[in-house]
Amino acid sequence: MKTKFTKEAKIGIVSIVSLALLYIGINYLKGINLFKPVNHYEVVFTNVKGVTISSPVYIDGFKVGLVRDIKYDYDKMDKITVDISLEDEMRINKGSYITIVNSFLGGSELHIHLNKYVNEFLKPGDEIEGRMAEEMMQSVQEKILPSVEAMLPKIDSILGGLQTLINHPALAQSLDHVEKTTANLETSTRQLNRMLANDVPEIVSGLKTITANFSDVSSELKTLDLQTTVESINATLASLKVTTEKFNSTDNSIGLLLNDRALYDNLNSTADNASKLLLDLREHPKRYVHFSVF
Repeated sequence: MKTKFTKEAKIGIVSIVSLALLYIGINYLKGINLFKPVNHYEVVFTNVKGVTISSPVYIDGFKVGLVRDIKYDYDKMDKITVDISLEDEMRINKGSYITIVNSFLGGSELHIHLNKYVNEFLKPGDEIEGRMAEEMMQSVQEKILPSVEAMLPKIDSILGGLQTLINHPALAQSLDHVEKTTANLETSTRQLNRMLANDVPEIVSGLKTITANFSDVSSELKTLDLQTTVESINATLASLKVTTEKFNSTDNSIGLLLNDRALYDNLNSTADNASKLLLDLREHPKRYVHFSVF
């Protein structure tokens, strides 16, 4: 027997399916996958500024879950419980904590900081400590701005000193001197470039010629028989030594002539007598020359 649904039953079934699809679609748009197994944990904060349902949960920059619900404890007034769902494989070590990080584009993210020094893990449904990460703007306001305010009077003094220095006439004179020095350097550079282009090649060419000449002289010195020359010089010196010794000896004529004192005195006396004779001959020629016609 064929079962027949009434019109009202059909409308009811369609409505239920539509609501289920709507619920699944809304959660899908939020990033919640209802068909994927997850573990739920509760994170306790005192301030959840920027956190909304479906805010992402990260660990080391990798997304591992979402915020499923946010509940405020009206009894304690300072306790806000955030229900997060993490992937089934994600396990949380005991002693871990979660921080809220506000982004520049708005909204907030939850970052898990694992306590990797223990091997005991929390069970799904356990409570995790929540911390509020220090906001960048708050850090700037509390740490940097006071330093900047303290530096402003010093900066004002420095700017005043700089203005006085800039307006001083000595600075204009110094700049003028620098300009003249730069012009002189430019002139010197041009002259140096001209010298490098003209004179240096000639000098290098001359050095090459000198080097070549030295090379030729060195080659010629290599070809000389220096040993024979030295031996010849030594033989000449030996002969000169023998001759000198003979000059100093009295066993030969030259030696006697140079070293015999008596012979020297006789020669000296003979020369003196000859000189006297010539003088007498010049003064009294008739004593030595007789002329006779017949």
